[in-house]
Order: sequence, then C-alpha cells, then structure tokens
Amino acid sequence: MIASLRGTVTALTLDGAVLDVGGVGYFVRTTPGTLAGLRLGQECAVATTLVVREDSMTLYGFASVEEREMFELVQTASGIGPKVALAMLSVLDPDRLRSAIAQANYAALTSVPGIGRKGAERIVVELKDRVGLATATAATGAPAWREQVHEALLGLGWSARDAESAVDAVAADLPEGEMAEVSTLLRDALRTLARKR
Repeated sequence: MIASLRGTVTALTLDGAVLDVGGVGYFVRTTPGTLAGLRLGQECAVATTLVVREDSMTLYGFASVEEREMFELVQTASGIGPKVALAMLSVLDPDRLRSAIAQANYAALTSVPGIGRKGAERIVVELKDRVGLATATAATGAPAWREQVHEALLGLGWSARDAESAVDAVAADLPEGEMAEVSTLLRDALRTLARKR
C-alpha cells in the first residue's frame, strides 16, 4: 500500500492534485481542506491510501494520518464507498465526524451529500463502538496489531470492509490478554477471508 507521498505539487484540480515524486506524477484525490493547504510548485507531504477496484486504482491523500484512518474506518460501514467517505471528511473534520458518530448526531451526518437518515442510522449502529476504540488507541499511542494486520490486508488488495471484518474475527478468536506474532495473525485473517469466498 502507498501510505504516504512527499513531492512537488505540479497541478491542482477541483478534486485533487498531481505530486511529482522522483519524476513520477501521482494524481491524488483530496478533501477541499487538504487541497487548500497545497501550493503549486511547492513540496508537500500527504498521508495516502490506495483504493483498488476491478476497473481502477485511485489514490486518496490527506493532510494527516488521523484523517486517512477515519476515511478507511467509515468505509467499513455498509454502503459507504470511497466517494461518500471523502465527502464525509470534506464536510466534517475527523474529530467532528468521530463525535457525530459516537453521539448519534444524525443532523451532522445527514449534512453530508449522499447520506440520508437511514444511512446515518446505519453508520452510527455499525461504527459507534469502533470510533470509541479508535479514540482510545490514538490516545495511548500504542501501535496495535489490529492496525498492522488491517494495513497489510489493504496492501494485498482487500477492501477496507473485508479487512476490518477479518481483523474483528481474528480478535474474537484471540484469548484475552494473549499476544501473537503479527505474521501469525495476518495468516489467520487471510484464512478467514478465504473461507468467505
């Protein structure tokens, strides 16, 4: 997975920018907030995530790792793809989005284009517990095995939703308090995904 890029901004569009990294131009889709911080001809660094589909490979860029993590997290909710996830972060910054989900603030969630009342309710039901967990993990600063396995699965081409589901399954099977090698946990996650096919 392409986790970050540092390069010179060679073009700006309404929905993204082209970064020249070692002579290769990467088009990165971004939120308006991230785009506002980029300047033509200047060097910048963005946290990125690569979304792979059957007919496309799209790179999304963010001003912070926290923003990228929220982008990936909201896609684990049913019916939320990268376009809606990007719209969510365009309207609400990561803290406001996390708060809206945790407090079931449907008015804030439905202010995002493409999200109606039912969609907002589904997001709250599916993500309420996870945003609390994400906040706790961020506060302790502990690099959890969950995140490492999740990143590895995304890098292998699995969707954010499938990766999250597999990580949850592995976590449920892991005895409380027991730690295992990340490579072992990744293998278990891949077995879980293989059984679903």
